[in-house]
Amino acid sequence: MVSLSSSLFPLFFLLLSAASALTQEQFFQCLSLNSKIPIPQATAFFTPKNISSFTAVLSSTAQNLRYLLPSVPKPEFVFVPVHESHVQAAVICSKKLGVHLRVRSGGHDYEGLSYVSEFEFPFFILDLAKLRSINVDIQDNSAWIQAGATIGEVYYRISEKSQRHGFPAGLCTSLGVGGHITGGAYGSMMRKYGLGADNVVDARIVDVNGRILDRKAMGEDHFWAIRGGGGGSFGIILWWKIKLVPVPPTVTVFTVTKNLTQGATKILYKWQQIADKIDENLFIRVIIQPASAGAKGGRTITTSYNALFLGGANKLLQIMQKSFPELGLTRKDCTETSWIKSVLYIAGYPNGTSPEILLQGKSLFKNYFKAKSDFVKNPIPETALEGLWKRLLKEQSPLTIWNPYGGKMSRFAESEIPFPHRNGTLFKIQWLSFWQEPKENAKPHMEWIRRLYNYMGPYVSGNPREAYVNYRDLDLGMNRNKNVSYIRASVWGSKYFKDNFSRLVRVKTKVDPDNFFRHEQSIPPLPHAQ
Repeated sequence: MVSLSSSLFPLFFLLLSAASALTQEQFFQCLSLNSKIPIPQATAFFTPKNISSFTAVLSSTAQNLRYLLPSVPKPEFVFVPVHESHVQAAVICSKKLGVHLRVRSGGHDYEGLSYVSEFEFPFFILDLAKLRSINVDIQDNSAWIQAGATIGEVYYRISEKSQRHGFPAGLCTSLGVGGHITGGAYGSMMRKYGLGADNVVDARIVDVNGRILDRKAMGEDHFWAIRGGGGGSFGIILWWKIKLVPVPPTVTVFTVTKNLTQGATKILYKWQQIADKIDENLFIRVIIQPASAGAKGGRTITTSYNALFLGGANKLLQIMQKSFPELGLTRKDCTETSWIKSVLYIAGYPNGTSPEILLQGKSLFKNYFKAKSDFVKNPIPETALEGLWKRLLKEQSPLTIWNPYGGKMSRFAESEIPFPHRNGTLFKIQWLSFWQEPKENAKPHMEWIRRLYNYMGPYVSGNPREAYVNYRDLDLGMNRNKNVSYIRASVWGSKYFKDNFSRLVRVKTKVDPDNFFRHEQSIPPLPHAQ
């Protein structure tokens, strides 16, 4: 005998499918009515009805494959606008039809917040991938860049116009500039020029009412909030106007690797003491991971010092001999090159790769992973490093990257923009654990990185334990509905933004009181505004 409940299942899914199709049709009609420019439906509007094209677009820029698994909620559709008015229409129709909106510019967000909604249904993705124009004005030392362009494309277009100009932003060249700059945008020239967000002079956004606003129209508080206050809270970035910075015709790069038998622990302890104080033209990050111990078998820890110096090799060697002789840098370790080729080097492209590859905007990195971050105020003792090595060696594919601060970063006030991690920060740590297969159990890797994070607690910043907003970490807490409590949000808000969180909430309350732009870790408005 067939139960009544089981006989209703096919009908339920049939009704659900019909409702989805109706929602998609209504939305497209609404978009068409509210757009100044016709929308090419076949190349701009993707639904599960055509599963191959829908899946291809959905996965196109997603970095963390954890959020593409079949068990993860999927959008009703993906809308890829080709004109600013399409973005305006998407906001208007999202509000009118009650379909929750997620905005994606590059897809690098670590917790998939730009293409997954865990708690709000139905939702759709507004993917800015086709809004990627870049207009470089060397005479004005500036450029207007659309949110869907990658930072690698921006670097290339600048170098195309001038070998003496650059922009201080990301190390990973496939980052979409829309979200990248909303989180700060750090890179290998930050000790010389600050963050990408420190070098933004104007913007164009779509606000909650579907209006396009520039810096003057939005006002200084709103403009302050979008430069480092995290994506998905204050509007949809259409364009950034960035300030170009001077770069020398010759820069120098190097990578020197030391393992445990070569004194890696003591060398890293010394790096911690000088990395933020060394010449501001020099950026030396450390990439740390287990590796084969060679003929002896087993595994060891390798620490790779990966660097950019804004100048020639001879000057660099003088600086290193004075400040960091322990690394043993030699002339043969150094490669003199152009700034644009240094971008390729730092990003991990093979030697000899043509800069034109940056125009492809493709990521070198797609994986299943979990990440966390820390900021360090005092050198981590050697005994603690030894404990760290033991823990890294227990995990299958861990990675940690340590990025130095100091230089120009220490000369910005914490309140200059929402990004607060300034004077007193020695370096930032990114913690990662990877696994290769979707069928592999993620739980042991998630538990491992959480244990590691707990172990490092005494050695990193505290009260609050700071974190980087562009390395989103839902372990720190999340919104579970539109009416998130300010108290709950302040738990992660204080880690990402410190004292700037309160000002971000005030701006949110003013520009988006009903919390239209929201996700699991968006800035909430004050409760009485909702």
